[in-house]
Amino acid sequence: MAKLLVVEDNPQNLKLAQLLLQRAGHEVLTATDGEAGLMQARQGRPDMVLMDVQMPGLDGLQVTRQLKADPATAHIKVIALTALAMKGDAERILQAGCDAYLAKPFQYAELVAVVDKVLT
Repeated sequence: MAKLLVVEDNPQNLKLAQLLLQRAGHEVLTATDGEAGLMQARQGRPDMVLMDVQMPGLDGLQVTRQLKADPATAHIKVIALTALAMKGDAERILQAGCDAYLAKPFQYAELVAVVDKVLT
């Protein structure tokens, strides 16, 4: 399976995503803010990052832009995890460089399906 990084500032959401992804057979790294997520992505070289969009400090879209602008991390797939479901949000998320997005709250099957689709 793949090495995934979950960047999420809500401890319950982080733990849930970690458990669901581990249950699906993935190795899971975690970070609790954008700065730590950026550092973890650069050091851990995951296959994919599941990125919370709304975080204090560096938000998920800022982190995504930095990852995609760096040749060393540009290949890493990014799925935005977001409570933003308004018209225009999806376009803004994809324009920032995310490969896909998943609206919160999500179901186990949705999470696994999106991860599998983006990894292939």
